[in-house]
Amino acid sequence: MTTTLAELITTHHIDVDPHLDRELSIPILTGIQRQGDVMILPRRDRKPATTPVPAAGTPVVRGENGGNTHAIVGTAARCDLRTATVDDLTLAILTVPAGETCYLAHPEHGYMGIGTGTYEIRRQREQADELRIVAD
Repeated sequence: MTTTLAELITTHHIDVDPHLDRELSIPILTGIQRQGDVMILPRRDRKPATTPVPAAGTPVVRGENGGNTHAIVGTAARCDLRTATVDDLTLAILTVPAGETCYLAHPEHGYMGIGTGTYEIRRQREQADELRIVAD
């Protein structure tokens, strides 16, 4: 079942920029996804997360210096998140139970649907004159 952007905004109370089409159906994916400076990687080799995401969602990257927050929000049942301390790029481990969906929400990028599985949520980095975290 797909959900529209308008339905997700109403349910999770994270609004997005007006130029994004509110009638757009948000696909639920289980592969690699990217949203701005955040990457979602499927990781079958990771221990599943067991801490429920609160009903209001939880930020995985907080907007700083005028930026916007990337937040994980779940369906009516639950998605689990564990903050990671593996390295400076790994933010968290996300586990989406069978039959459930989580979303990564961001005011400028909209929502991404994340299907059943365990995922590593990572920052992206770029190499210019030096290695650095991607700016969103």
